[in-house]
Amino acid sequence: MGVAVALSLSFNSVVVMAHGNATGIVKERMELMKEMKDAMKSVADIFSGKSEYNANTIKDAAQTIERNAGSAMTELFPEGSIHGPSEARPEIWQEWERFEDLSDRLQRYSAALANAADNEAVSPGRSATGMMGTSSMMGNGGMGNMMGADGPSEEHLSQMPADRVFKMVTDTCSSCHTRYRVEE
Repeated sequence: MGVAVALSLSFNSVVVMAHGNATGIVKERMELMKEMKDAMKSVADIFSGKSEYNANTIKDAAQTIERNAGSAMTELFPEGSIHGPSEARPEIWQEWERFEDLSDRLQRYSAALANAADNEAVSPGRSATGMMGTSSMMGNGGMGNMMGADGPSEEHLSQMPADRVFKMVTDTCSSCHTRYRVEE
């Protein structure tokens, strides 16, 4: 979880510096990213122990991310909009379907995070297999029955501990940033 917190905090400083000279659609998407970054930070603070566990804070943050992901995000990336202080890489448009998939996944996982916010977080030392084991939730002792082509089902995600779903959100952000954002 420490990596997820570090990623969300490093994203924070990069976005703030870039906003100064941005205009038009680039500024709009930077503002959208800043809103999501602020939401991520509030949840990261909870799971890093900087803030008390608060399901409503997690739900609000997850709903902010959900609202800004999917087509709300991809619409702010018209082809070639890499002018000014944009951190978008040309690979976004070369791999548009993959970029859209990541944005849609972010939307789905953040919706699941809002649903899972009331679930107890996995305590340190408790393994994922300890949580998942061969319970009926997993069916036949494996992920297969709960996993479709797009990953875990909505039902499965809503039953997971909130910190695990948050990790899926941060992993999705990281995948997109690694591939499609210019590094400083």
